[in-house]
Amino acid sequence: MARTTPHDHPLTDGQPLYWRVAAQLLGELRDGTVPPGERLPGERRLAEHFGVSRETVRQALEVLRRDGLLATDRRGSHAALPGAPAQSPASLTFPVGARAAEPCTGDRATVAWETPPPEHAAALGLAPGRATLVHRYASASADGSGRRTAVTSFSAVALAEVEELARYRDRADGTASAQLRRAYDWMRRAGLTLHHRDTITRLPDTASVRVVRRVHDQYTRPLEITDLLVDARQDALVYEFTQPAAS
Repeated sequence: MARTTPHDHPLTDGQPLYWRVAAQLLGELRDGTVPPGERLPGERRLAEHFGVSRETVRQALEVLRRDGLLATDRRGSHAALPGAPAQSPASLTFPVGARAAEPCTGDRATVAWETPPPEHAAALGLAPGRATLVHRYASASADGSGRRTAVTSFSAVALAEVEELARYRDRADGTASAQLRRAYDWMRRAGLTLHHRDTITRLPDTASVRVVRRVHDQYTRPLEITDLLVDARQDALVYEFTQPAAS
């Protein structure tokens, strides 16, 4: 008799709970919530997401692993459905507006543990007055023109899930240099699938442009919000987009 998998038959109440969790997780793999090659969240977070025990999650993962839909190595479980492995989009640089992959002479970045701006706290779901990791970035060309500044606040979720960010809490005094240019790579390595939305507006009566980036994960949990100001007379923002190949 051929072995069945969670997508062979419609779900019924009579099926084991782990089977139903496997089917739901498979749906998220197929709709791209977890891209091919991307690492899945850990058992604890999957259990919270589906509202089941970690043992149920283990059984569900084993079902998908057995059928070749997941691959597991020392870093955890990965989606193994057909498709190109997910890569960091060239447009998703941290902070938004960073000029290059490596720090420049005119760049300065620091982190502080402090109460974020009120609009940041609201976007991140932080209680009023609650401190978090706040990153400040400033950059200017050699002649001082083309100045841009950015303020980024991280959510409690980002600090809890991303080990590299959490390490900054004890040394976030607002003065020490802190280049977090790999922050988005760290988030992805922690099993977070990044979704971002950039809002670009021109400030009235000035030549400045404001860019607000909001980043959330595959469960719509906020991860960070960035406010960037650019002098549009002297500078330009360049966005690159990679479109997936047609299936």
